[in-house]
Amino acid sequence: MNETEASIQHSAVAWFCLRSQPKHEHIAAARLRAASLEVFLPRIRFKKGSARGPVWVTEALFPNYLFARFDWRESARLVRHAAGVSTIVSFGAHIPTVPDEVIAELRRQIGEKELHVICETLAPEDRVQISGGAFHGLMAVVAQVLPAKERVKVLLNFLGRQTTVEIDQAALVKESPPRQELL
Repeated sequence: MNETEASIQHSAVAWFCLRSQPKHEHIAAARLRAASLEVFLPRIRFKKGSARGPVWVTEALFPNYLFARFDWRESARLVRHAAGVSTIVSFGAHIPTVPDEVIAELRRQIGEKELHVICETLAPEDRVQISGGAFHGLMAVVAQVLPAKERVKVLLNFLGRQTTVEIDQAALVKESPPRQELL
């Protein structure tokens, strides 16, 4: 037992924060669940602009991090060597545990499926990016939402002047980062 492991109490069934390999959070979670460990991987789903138009994307709420509940003495080695896991988060010789209340609150906010869908509601003066169509990639400002038609009037600078254009709401991606809306 090294100095770091000695800092964990002997009855240490607790939540630990794990760092995963880049974009491998879901692989690490699956492997740990297969080993009968309790895992919490909060994810968000949001609309993002792409060259083909807006697409729905699912990402970890905390990129490269997930949480696992296990007995340190029985499972630390298994967790460290699980596919997708880079390391158990530590600060020098200290390995912090995550309080049960913190995990419970995150679960309450994210939901049972560990997935929070961020639905964009547009309002006048919101900054948006047009994704797809003739104006693809241009930034605009919402002038008016036309809910009956599911269209939006936006103001955009085009050919040196400000123009009002009516666009399908599905082709717009709100400028704010999705994690800011949740946290």
